Amino acid sequence: MRKITLIIFLSSLFLSANLIQGQNVLNNGATENVFHNPVIPGYYPDPSVCAVGDDFYLVNSTFQYFPGVPVWHSKDLIHWEQIGNVLDRASQVDLSAGGASSGIFAPTIRYNEGKFYMITTNINRLFTGKSGNFIVTADKPEGPWSEPVFVDGVNGIDPSLYWEDGRMYVCWSAMNNISLAELDPVTFQMIGKPRNIWEGDGDSSPEGPHIYKKDGFYYLLIAEGGTEMGHKVNIARSRAIDGPYTSNPSNPILTQKRRESAGSLIQGAGHPDLVQASDGSWWIVFLAFRTSAGKQLHTLGRETCLAPVRWDTNAWPVVNGNGMVDVTMNVPTLPQVVMKQPASRTSFKNGNKLGFEWIYINNPVESNYIYAKNQLQLKATSVPLDDPRKTPTFVAKRQTDINCVVTTQLSLDNAKEGDRAGLTVYMDPKGHYDIALIPAADGNYYVELSYRLGAMKHIEKSVKLPNKKAVQFRVEATNALYSFSYSTDGKKFEKLGSMDTYFLATETLGGFTGMVFGLFAEGEEGTKATAHVDWFDYQPGEEYKTSSRF
Repeated sequence: MRKITLIIFLSSLFLSANLIQGQNVLNNGATENVFHNPVIPGYYPDPSVCAVGDDFYLVNSTFQYFPGVPVWHSKDLIHWEQIGNVLDRASQVDLSAGGASSGIFAPTIRYNEGKFYMITTNINRLFTGKSGNFIVTADKPEGPWSEPVFVDGVNGIDPSLYWEDGRMYVCWSAMNNISLAELDPVTFQMIGKPRNIWEGDGDSSPEGPHIYKKDGFYYLLIAEGGTEMGHKVNIARSRAIDGPYTSNPSNPILTQKRRESAGSLIQGAGHPDLVQASDGSWWIVFLAFRTSAGKQLHTLGRETCLAPVRWDTNAWPVVNGNGMVDVTMNVPTLPQVVMKQPASRTSFKNGNKLGFEWIYINNPVESNYIYAKNQLQLKATSVPLDDPRKTPTFVAKRQTDINCVVTTQLSLDNAKEGDRAGLTVYMDPKGHYDIALIPAADGNYYVELSYRLGAMKHIEKSVKLPNKKAVQFRVEATNALYSFSYSTDGKKFEKLGSMDTYFLATETLGGFTGMVFGLFAEGEEGTKATAHVDWFDYQPGEEYKTSSRF
């Protein structure tokens, strides 16, 4: 009898816990009345979304990384699968000589009369006085996407497209103003002159504009306040597309810069896009970042988040009831459909190449990446990770969880003193932690832990290896530390040291990107070294294994 009572008691506790969390668990592991932000975790900023029937497609900024502009597919706006990259050929995008946080700024994806359009800014071209805003098109969202058509006269960033009655418009952020112009729908060139249509509500950096039409009003949605803690979303409307626009008296409609949301891990909410589902419901995607527990800083970059929107007839849109969001969103959702995710382990058996989620710094030299002998072979060059304007031999995956473990196995051939290859925790050229395999003049190989922080470069620890066989490197990440270890047998790992996340945070280094885990190979001029990578494994921390995304 006591055993039965205990079972009933424990069962009731389990049921109560699920009810408290607002979860109605489905057979596929998803839930009907809850989801978790971010819906696309890791460095995936500036989201733009469009709906085609019951399908949703979303794109993000990529800055100096290649391929550019990931394309995502979802059935519910919560679970996303990357189905390609818009800019996957060197002929589409030149990222050379731009440096960290340059390159591809905020894109917009739209669908019109059977065709997908993506417009974005290559800031590198604007720096040289050329037209930097361009449009590519595709019949299918996974591509192939066309060669770019540059739009003359759009002198700014964050362009967006809008169609009505066969006419095509572009709006963009132009130095403290939102500008609008009509485009020829065939040539994509400007018709007439642009005009400024709204200055925003007076905060800094009015940007990321999108236009929607509802109930006879044109609504202009923007971000203001800069993409930091004070980020916010404002909206205005007009009876005419070119204004004048009247601000919503209840602006901002979304911000975490309020007393009630000060304790949320989700901060810096902004740069949004609205979308209507086929059931009539409205939703908003936006960027935000997760702060490390107990610290007002972030390392993972700006991530893609989601919130419901109530938008009554002739009324202003209201985000999540109170204009604030959190990690756990206890709200009714669309019917949830779990999407396919990349395998935790990337192996190179049978010539398997890298998935869509892998990225390079600038346009890669493709001949430096060879798939042979069940390995990824990285040919070292004299371009170091510290060089902001050239292309090192480097390929990476984003850090998508505050707590995670990354392990890889590699060896190094034809290497001499001055060569090295390994695993880097990389924010940008002036901020990264490296664990590397190093040949020395005495003929031995060493494991070396080092860092680059601004002008400071330092070798933290160096350990001689017993042989030249493959070695495993491991990085364990928490909100406070990156801990580094190595193994020569794949069983016992020897700790090399730990380094503070603070020094690689965006608040420390600046920039617009987020943390990635990269494989690299580099050396002196004329190096012949080649790194042989057997596999790469990424394991998320426990806090997200139970979320609605998995």
